[in-house]
Amino acid sequence: MKMTKETQEEGQMSSRTMYQEYGEELDRRLRLKTFPLALKLLKNEENIPEGAQRPIKDLGHHLSLCQVFQISRREGKSMAMLKEDHWCFEPVVGFGLGEPPEYFMEGHNRYPKDVATQDAGRHYAEEFPKLEVGKYVGIVSAPLKTANFEPDVVMIYCDSAQLGLLLLGREYMDGYNLKCAISGHAACVYGVVPVLQTGQCQVSVPCRGDHYRAMAGDEEMIFTVPREKLEDLMTGLRRIEPTGSKLPSGYSVRPEYPLIDSYKKIGEMMGYIK
Repeated sequence: MKMTKETQEEGQMSSRTMYQEYGEELDRRLRLKTFPLALKLLKNEENIPEGAQRPIKDLGHHLSLCQVFQISRREGKSMAMLKEDHWCFEPVVGFGLGEPPEYFMEGHNRYPKDVATQDAGRHYAEEFPKLEVGKYVGIVSAPLKTANFEPDVVMIYCDSAQLGLLLLGREYMDGYNLKCAISGHAACVYGVVPVLQTGQCQVSVPCRGDHYRAMAGDEEMIFTVPREKLEDLMTGLRRIEPTGSKLPSGYSVRPEYPLIDSYKKIGEMMGYIK
């Protein structure tokens, strides 16, 4: 049956409502300090959602992508970034908004400031996550609970306790460990591009720019989940809550605290618990 325009719009609205509800639930379950972010890659300028602000066009100056993310996650604004809006070059390269110059590929942005040799700088450039040049023209960010678009990726700034809970929720469906590349540079790239390339979740560390220019806290980490894995994550968080994996949690330093049955049984099988 052919879908009418009205039916398609109703389906999109229903989907957006679901993601907005996920945003509310994540905020409640994790007790986050800032909004979980909905991120969407833009294939053309006409895809910019209604109400999204552009740094150059609407604010009159460039911004770095980490600064735009903090505006969305702290102030609740929808922000769109095309190539000309960026101040830092790394997301321009990472999101394929422009061809990386040889100067970058030769390692000069890392050497001699923070790597020992130019070869080390070149290794960084070679491993730097990059999307196909020209596939996208930009990216838009907004709080997940108010976004008027379907996200490609959901990004959550969190502390270690919140991150641990997210990892437990992610592991619930299949039990596999999370494997990811981590760098001290370009959190906006390392937190998003590998997710788009692999379809898997990612943990990344706020970089110097994120700390120095965009107010990332010393305790913060970044957890990113692709749209396709978000429902599994939410299911996992709901299912592990009754077993005690939730926030807030209690604390104790009691010796020989009560073990759950499987922990006690395995310890007895290994012979160190009688």
